[in-house]
Amino acid sequence: MKITVLAVGKIKEKFFEQAVAEYTKRLGRYCKLEIIQVADEKTPDGASETVERQIKEKEGERILSNIRDGAYVIALAIQGEMLDSEQLADKIESLGVGGCSQIVFVIGGSLGLSEAVLKRADFLLSFSKMTFPHQLMRVVLLEQIYRGWKIIRKEPYHK
Repeated sequence: MKITVLAVGKIKEKFFEQAVAEYTKRLGRYCKLEIIQVADEKTPDGASETVERQIKEKEGERILSNIRDGAYVIALAIQGEMLDSEQLADKIESLGVGGCSQIVFVIGGSLGLSEAVLKRADFLLSFSKMTFPHQLMRVVLLEQIYRGWKIIRKEPYHK
C-alpha cells in the first residue's frame, strides 16, 4: 500500500526533520511512504476573513493538484472524527483489504483546509479539539501510522 502525507509548508526545525526521517525509515518496512510538501501562503497580521479564505483556497488548489484520482483521502480537521490508535489501524487495514492502493493524509496550513479539500476528503480525522502546529502534526501523524502498522501486524510497540 502507498501512503502519502500531503502537507502545507516546509519543516523548518531540525528536530522535526529528524523525527520525520526516523518514522519514514521505520515505515519503509510496512508501506511505500511518500511525503509531499506544498508551499504555504504568508498570512498578513490582522487578515480579514476574505483574505484568509483566499489563502486557504490557494493552498487548497496546490493540495488538490497532488491528489490522484482513486486515492482515499483522509484530511486532518478539527471537526473530524476522533479515533484511537486501534481504530486508525483498523481503518488502514480495512482500506487495504478492500482494494485501496493509496491513502493520502492531508495536513493543512496554519489557517486549516479549504472547503474544496474538505469536500474531496473521504474521511475527516481529528487528533484533538486542540490546535497543533502543522509541523508537529506531521510527526504525530507519522507516529500514529507507524503504530497502526505495528497493531495490524500484531507486533509489539511501546504503550
